[in-house]
Amino acid sequence: MLRALLNDESGFIVSAELVLIATILVIGLIVGLSSIQHAVVAELNDVGDAIGAANQSYWYTGFSAEKSFGGGGGNGLKAYTRGSAFQDETDDCDNDQCDIACDVPVNEGPKRI
Repeated sequence: MLRALLNDESGFIVSAELVLIATILVIGLIVGLSSIQHAVVAELNDVGDAIGAANQSYWYTGFSAEKSFGGGGGNGLKAYTRGSAFQDETDDCDNDQCDIACDVPVNEGPKRI
C-alpha cells in the first residue's frame, strides 16, 4: 500500500512553483482591481461634475390684461400675474472645488492614573 502511494502521480502537490504562480496571480488581480476602482471613481467624478455644472436659473415675465366696460371709460384689471426669477449660484463643492483639509497630528495628553 505504501509503494502504491509513492508511485501514485494523480492529485495535486503544492510545490514552491505553484505557490509562486498563485502569488503572482493574486498580486496581478489586486493591481487590476485597483485600476478598475480608479477608473470607476474618475467616471463617477465626471458625472458629478456634469450635474454640478447644470445651470438651473430661470426667469419668466408677468402677465396683465385689462377689460373695458361698454363704450369708453370704466376700464378695469381683468387678470394679473407677477413674474419670477431664480439665479443659480455655484455651490461649495461644484466641479471639484472642495478641498479635504486635515489637521496636523496632535500629541496625546498626559495619562491620568
